[in-house]
Amino acid sequence: MSAWVNDGYQEYAKRFPKDCQLTLQEISPAKRGKSGSPTQWMQEEGKRILSAIPRDHHVVSLEVEGKPWSTEQLAQQMQSWLTDGRDVSLLVGGPDGLAQQCRERADQKWSLSALTLPHPIVRVVLAEQLYRAWTVLQNHPYHRA
Repeated sequence: MSAWVNDGYQEYAKRFPKDCQLTLQEISPAKRGKSGSPTQWMQEEGKRILSAIPRDHHVVSLEVEGKPWSTEQLAQQMQSWLTDGRDVSLLVGGPDGLAQQCRERADQKWSLSALTLPHPIVRVVLAEQLYRAWTVLQNHPYHRA
């Protein structure tokens, strides 16, 4: 990723307290070549994604078809996740999308936007929105409704 993406992500990730950390785990994309198909590559990536998720995690897949949440609704979701006590894995698909087996593993499906967003933008927007939701829960003045 470009420096601006890493800088943007880190800017928000570092603001979280130790008891509510945001951790990025990158899964390498499938090698694309003349042979193979987008479906095959997506399946390969899906297997790697699933193998990286601990069994006890609450899983949220980010999908255009997922449920859109306002900032306040995301804060409510975050409160629910915190109360549940399990760690949360947020899944973002590769260039060809998120494999069906990942979508089936998800406990929730969330849509950041009806638009198709590039990965660099998703990474920064996701970090910022999670931070914003956390500030709502803390009555911090960052979010101005």
